[in-house]
Amino acid sequence: MNTLTKMTFERPMSRSDLIAPDCRGLNFWSIDRSVQDLLSLHLDPAALAHFTPHFERLGGVAGNRLDELALQADKRTPILHFRDRFGRDEDWVEYHPAYREMEQIGFGEFGLHAMSHKPVLGWHEPVTPLVKYAFQYIFAQAEFALLCPLSVTDTSTMLIQKYGDEATKKRFVDRMITQDMSQLLKGAQFMTEKAGGSDVSGNALTARKVGDHWELWGDKWFCSCVDHDVILLLARCEGAPAGNAGLSIFAMPRRLDDGSRNRYRVVRLKDKMGSRSMAAGETIMEGAVAYLMGEQGRGLKHMMDQVNLSRLSHGFRAAGMMRRCLNEALQVARHRTTFGRTLIDHPMARRQLLKLMLPTEQALSVGLAAAVAMTQGNEAELRILTPMLKYRASRDNITVATGAMEMRGGNGFIEDWGNAKLVRDAHLGLLWEGTSSVNALDIVRRAVGKERAHEALAAALHKDIESAPIPGQFRGRVAQLVDRAVDFAERVSKQPEAEASCRKAASGLYHATSAALMAAEGARLGEKGGDARRLLLSRLVIDHRLGNADPFSLPDHRAEDAMTAALLDDRVVTLDCAMELLGG
Repeated sequence: MNTLTKMTFERPMSRSDLIAPDCRGLNFWSIDRSVQDLLSLHLDPAALAHFTPHFERLGGVAGNRLDELALQADKRTPILHFRDRFGRDEDWVEYHPAYREMEQIGFGEFGLHAMSHKPVLGWHEPVTPLVKYAFQYIFAQAEFALLCPLSVTDTSTMLIQKYGDEATKKRFVDRMITQDMSQLLKGAQFMTEKAGGSDVSGNALTARKVGDHWELWGDKWFCSCVDHDVILLLARCEGAPAGNAGLSIFAMPRRLDDGSRNRYRVVRLKDKMGSRSMAAGETIMEGAVAYLMGEQGRGLKHMMDQVNLSRLSHGFRAAGMMRRCLNEALQVARHRTTFGRTLIDHPMARRQLLKLMLPTEQALSVGLAAAVAMTQGNEAELRILTPMLKYRASRDNITVATGAMEMRGGNGFIEDWGNAKLVRDAHLGLLWEGTSSVNALDIVRRAVGKERAHEALAAALHKDIESAPIPGQFRGRVAQLVDRAVDFAERVSKQPEAEASCRKAASGLYHATSAALMAAEGARLGEKGGDARRLLLSRLVIDHRLGNADPFSLPDHRAEDAMTAALLDDRVVTLDCAMELLGG
C-alpha cells in the first residue's frame, strides 16, 4: 500500500501578513476562560459534564460557519413580496440562504427555542436557565439578530402554556417546540404602535368578540419577526377602559386552521441600522382571527412575563457581544506592531483593553447571578437583577463595541470585518424591551421603591461576601459599597423630585453588585487552586466605576498597572498573587 506524504511549503511573508487577524476560526467556548470558570461554580457537575461538549461544539460553529453566515445575511437583507407568482395577495418575506442556514443551526441543530420546554441535546429534562443562557451567550458572539426569533419563540411558548386555554395550547405548543424546520411554528411579539412602545397605555388595536374567537382591527408599527407564525400582541377589547387596565393579550396565527391566510397584512419592512438579517416591519389587522390569553384587562401584566425573560436574554446577548469585542481587541493588540512594539505593550492600549474587559466581565457575573436566581426561584433577586442587567449591559455594549472597533483602526470601520456589525447591533439591543430610562425607572421606582427587591439582593450579596475567602480588609470595603449603593437607590426611590437620579442609582447598584459577585467568585475559584483574577476585576470595578477620581490629578498607576499585567496575561492568577496585588 502506497503512503502519501503531505508536503508543506512555507509561504513567503507578504504585506498582508501585517494586518492583525480577527477571531474567525477560533472556538468561542475554548478561548473563554471566564465562562468556563463561572459555570464550574454555578452549574450542577452532571449538567456541566454533559453540556460542556455541546458548548464546545457551538463555540466552534460560532467561531467559524455561523460567523461567516452572519456577515452574509447582514449584507443581504430580507425582501418583502406583496403577491405570489399567481398574483394572489400573499405577502411573504424572502430571506438569503445564509439566514435559513443560521435558523437550522439555532432552531434545528441546537434547539435553543425549545430547551426550556423539552429535553434537547441528549439531556433527560428541559434545561435550567443557566444552561439556556450560556448557549445564548455563545451564539450571540457570532449572531445577534437571530437570537430575537429564537428567544421570542421560547418566551411565546411559555406565555401560551401559562395563559392559553387548552384549545390554544393544542393548536400551537407542540409545533412551537419542534426542531423539525418543516413543522416549526415560530413565535413573535407585537407591542409597539405609532404612539410608542415603552408606554403602551395609548394602544388602539381593537378586539371584537366573534363566536369562539376574537377579531383584531388596527395596526402595529414595529413588529420584529414580522412574518412569523404565532403572534402575541396587546389589544383593547371593545368597551374596555382607556389606559393599561383595558389591554388584553391575544395569540394571532399567521395561518388559520384550514391553511388560509389570516386577515392581516405586512405593509412594509423596516430599514434598520442593526439586526439587519431579521425582518421587522409594519402590519395592518383587518379582522384578523385571534385567541384571548388569560384574563381580560390583565394583558400587560401577562405580557410582562415575556418582557422580563426577553430582558434577561438581551443582557446575555450584550455580554456575549462584549466578549466577542474584547477578544477581537485582544487579537489586534497581540498581533499588530506599531512604532516598534506590539500594540499590547503600549500603556494606553493596555488601559483601553482594561476598559473593554471590565464591563464584559461585569455583565457575565451579573447575568449568571440572575440565571441562578431564576433557577433557584429567588423571585425578589431576579426582579431587580433582570432590569439591572438589561439597563447596564446594553449600554456598556455600545462603548465596548466602539472601543474594539477603534483598536482595529480603519479596518474596524470596514464591513469585511465584524466590528462594524457589532457596533450597529449593539445600538438596537439598547432599545429593545425598554430604553435605559425605562429600565432605570423600573429598577428604582418599582423594584426598589414598591417591591423592596433591593433588600433581598443586599442580603444575598452579603451572604455571598461573608462565605467566600475574600481578604478581610477588601471584604469590608466591598460590603460597605453594597450598603451605600442600596441606601442611595432607596433614597432616590422615595423622592419624586429625584427622578433624574434614577439612572445614577441604577448604575451604582449594578456596579456594586458586580464588584461583590466578582470578589466572591475570584476568591472561591482561587481557593480551589483555580484562577482568582476576578478579585482583581472587582477591585478595578470599584476604582473605575464607583470611584471619584480628580480629573486633573496625575495618579500613581503602579498598583493598577500590576493588576492589568496579570489580567492581560494568559496565565492563571493564584489566590496568593491576587491577595498580594490587592494589598491584602
